[in-house]
Amino acid sequence: MTPNDLQHGLSANRAQVVHQLIQVLLVGFAIGMTRTVVPALAETEFGLARGSFLLLASFVVAFGAVKAAMNFVAGRWSERVGRKRVLIWGWIAALPIPVLIWAAPDWNWIIAATVLLGINQGLCWSMTQTAKLDITRAEERGLTMGLNEFSGYVGVALAGVLTAYAAEWLGARTGLLVFGMTVVVLALMLTVVWVQDTLPWARAETAAHKAAPPSFMPRYPKGVSQHPGTGEVFALMSWRDRRLFAISQAGLVEKFVDALVWALFPVFLVQRGATLTELGWIVGTYGFVWGGSQLFTGRLSDHVGRFWPNVLGMWISGAGVAMVVMGSGALWWSVSVGVVGIGMALLYPNLSAAVADITPPAWRGSAIGIYRFWRDLGYAIGALGLGLAASLTGAAEAAFWFVAISMFVSGAVLFWLGEETHPRLNSAVQPETAHA
Repeated sequence: MTPNDLQHGLSANRAQVVHQLIQVLLVGFAIGMTRTVVPALAETEFGLARGSFLLLASFVVAFGAVKAAMNFVAGRWSERVGRKRVLIWGWIAALPIPVLIWAAPDWNWIIAATVLLGINQGLCWSMTQTAKLDITRAEERGLTMGLNEFSGYVGVALAGVLTAYAAEWLGARTGLLVFGMTVVVLALMLTVVWVQDTLPWARAETAAHKAAPPSFMPRYPKGVSQHPGTGEVFALMSWRDRRLFAISQAGLVEKFVDALVWALFPVFLVQRGATLTELGWIVGTYGFVWGGSQLFTGRLSDHVGRFWPNVLGMWISGAGVAMVVMGSGALWWSVSVGVVGIGMALLYPNLSAAVADITPPAWRGSAIGIYRFWRDLGYAIGALGLGLAASLTGAAEAAFWFVAISMFVSGAVLFWLGEETHPRLNSAVQPETAHA
């Protein structure tokens, strides 16, 4: 198949989109299997001392640091060796994870397992996202990201519920071993057999833009070479372009929410009398609302733009986090995490779509990788911050207030420095118009 034969769009590439959605569902399963049982049973099963908030958060810090680094390199690797090969590497890295958790004599083995999980997630989730952006059209980016994150976070939620039941039926270690190995082996087989490399679509899009610029010209960063190096892209994403900086800092801070739900929320609920299956359903509500809502919020941003969904999403999520500690009971906690999930659904696919809007296809993979580097570094920074807040005060509630305030402040920065990125709603002046 030649570049001229390649078509962009969800409909034209329906089979590959489905394969990539299955992949990100399985990626969600891989991380979701560690989010309910492992932190809830950290004391009884893995020997962690009661009240060791910083040690409890340590596995999320390790995960975030490693995943951030792998996001950074995944984009560059994928532009050299292709998306599929990087996806395969990610699943190979995941093979030892269930065994490490099953055999873990202490908490250090859990940290080692989450290091490998960070490698898996950084490579695999990055590639499923980049691959779908390669093969869809600009006006479908919000919907594409919504579908991607819907599939992934429904996977996270389902895995949290399923592993809670598996732990009760088979025991925590055996339940996680059976579930985890099934997921990883199935994902690796499907990748090798069915997934197609999408790098040729990205190259075809670059060639098409040169031949005939799109009707609505994106507001790409100015003064950038056609094929910028890693350092130049990193500088653009991190400080040189104020819009990309605003998006990157928002991505970093919103991960504080996920670090909180992962590291401390299970402990918070168990200490207040929730059973393991109740915990699975409450935390699952967060994932189901977040994942399910993205089917609509991603598509919504294709019509109304990225700016307001992103800003409001930051503030709504912060309000939901604060609500958790302002009441009690399973119903109140479920409603509160549902509010958090709605806010996350507004911002999560649309921050990534905003990056894709204003970065050229020639280096979009690198830009998304660096955005995801900053975003997932938020796991490490957020887990460290909320662990310190809880340790210094001796109360898990302090971690919730730390995260809520951070979300409000970051949303204000995004409001101040960001702008609408959708090319149709905020188009750059075409070159011929500028010289007229």
